[in-house]
Amino acid sequence: MGRAGPAPVTEAARGHLAMLLFSALVAGSFSLGVMVANDIAPSALNALRFALAAVIVGSVAIATRGIKREALRAPWRYLLLGGIFGVYFVLMFEGLKTAPAVSASAVFTLTPIISAIAGWFLLRQITTPRMAGALAIGATGALWVIFRADLDLLSQFQVGRGEAVYFIGCVAHAVYTPLVRKLNRGEPAVVFTFGMLVAGAVLVGAWGWRDIVATDWLALPLLVWVALGVNLHSKLTHRDHLKMTHPGG
Repeated sequence: MGRAGPAPVTEAARGHLAMLLFSALVAGSFSLGVMVANDIAPSALNALRFALAAVIVGSVAIATRGIKREALRAPWRYLLLGGIFGVYFVLMFEGLKTAPAVSASAVFTLTPIISAIAGWFLLRQITTPRMAGALAIGATGALWVIFRADLDLLSQFQVGRGEAVYFIGCVAHAVYTPLVRKLNRGEPAVVFTFGMLVAGAVLVGAWGWRDIVATDWLALPLLVWVALGVNLHSKLTHRDHLKMTHPGG
């Protein structure tokens, strides 16, 4: 008998790999975020990010799947998800005004654990001992890398206002993931994500319209636009995660 070839990578597995890439992009954006957090209001930056992402994802949706009238059912779903996702990104940059990148990275490692808890409440998903162990090992490994295996550096970790603000954002991020599965009614992931991004742009824009008007966009440092590009890519990677983990994608 010939040796069996490697098992094919499932779409769900690819989706989880995309989610890991998304997490890496978010974690990698902390250093950039710390550098630009005080150069532009979080609501102004994220309103633009949501709007640009909506244009890109909407163009892909129209060119590939099309946007059918059925996708507009219960638009409150998009408002809820867009609002929650907007809360995460706005609070991330708000927290980075005072929180060091290392501290923010440490706080972010709690997101998968909180998401597992939210998954039980929203979807009654059971976290098996193997999954719980994997989450614990992953969080421990991330902290080991973040603090460079230096226990003295870890002991200096303090929860200040920035860390507390960002933790609230991480809770929103953790709730968002299982909520997508609960609220999706069979819409293709690219269409569903487009609705969320449009709603997020509207809500964040309405919340921060004063900051948007007050921002001197042409005078912003180049680093702000670099941070915008990195975080925009994280949104598009998130769209790929949804596409691969939802059957309608």
